[in-house]
Amino acid sequence: MPSIESLNPDLPLFARAGINLASEGLGAQALYATNDFFAPVARMLSDKDPVFIDGKFDDHGKWMDGWESQRRRDGGHDYAVIKLAAAGRILGFDVDTAHFTGNYAPACQVEAAVLAPGEMPDDKTRWVNILPYKPLGPSAHHWFRCESYERWTHLRLHIYPDGGVARLRVYGVPELDDANASGNIDLASALNGGRVLALSDAHYGDYRRILAPGRGIDMGDGWETRRRREPGYDWMIIALGARGRIERAVIDTAHFKGNYPDSVSMRAADMQNFGDGLTDALITDSMFWKELMPRRKVGPDAEHEFKDEICDIGPVTHVRLNIHPDGGVSRLRLFGKAE
Repeated sequence: MPSIESLNPDLPLFARAGINLASEGLGAQALYATNDFFAPVARMLSDKDPVFIDGKFDDHGKWMDGWESQRRRDGGHDYAVIKLAAAGRILGFDVDTAHFTGNYAPACQVEAAVLAPGEMPDDKTRWVNILPYKPLGPSAHHWFRCESYERWTHLRLHIYPDGGVARLRVYGVPELDDANASGNIDLASALNGGRVLALSDAHYGDYRRILAPGRGIDMGDGWETRRRREPGYDWMIIALGARGRIERAVIDTAHFKGNYPDSVSMRAADMQNFGDGLTDALITDSMFWKELMPRRKVGPDAEHEFKDEICDIGPVTHVRLNIHPDGGVSRLRLFGKAE
């Protein structure tokens, strides 16, 4: 029964529990770079691990999987502006220089700003330093905690003086504002602050994508468990982005054609007075939460909408998704009103 905190124990807690707000797959965008002569800045936000392809060159030189500026000769430095996938509080950073050995950026700094929806950064934008000057080394992850507790929408990554960064990951917690929290919303969406707390198994795919926007692009873009060879079933516990009353659910088995679950069910609870931590007791307790949806059949490669099947159990903060006995789920949507 692994919790997210117990998976990848060598990673900092903020990287295991937070959502990557700089994820291209969640909608983060690289808006501008002073220079990306050797490798475009957009590659730095890719969700895939960086790769090195020996002997691959393009018109500008060696092909690199990340952002790389040309060598500066004017005494200045380079920077890139990034729009986060969602406004949120930042917990920490991973500035990854994988495969950049003689061409990595020797140091970095991060500034942040808050902009209105649709507003673009300009010369009048107020930038606040949220990560002071930090040294970087070749081909390595660089983990930095963020001490800022404010809500941000945009970042400016400075590199000194030039060079390459393979990936920038910005771990944090999306925060709904009054406008985004009104009406019927997907309470489980990662962009609204939903996150996976624990699960029985995650042998295939990327379990975090189950709460991502859009539909899955292939079988690797979602949660898939191994083939169960013993009695029981697989499950996942999700903390909603906001406390709310769930009225409709969508369970999408896109691309899972021979490995979809036979059926699904859900339980839920209002844990607002128990804090945000995860304990073994909470995992055990989830087996006895109120029934949100009784067991229902699902099929291959399709969106399954449940409305009449959803039980009115009042506002909840956590949901346990059960898949019987095993298999793959591409996306989970839980629509309701925040309370």
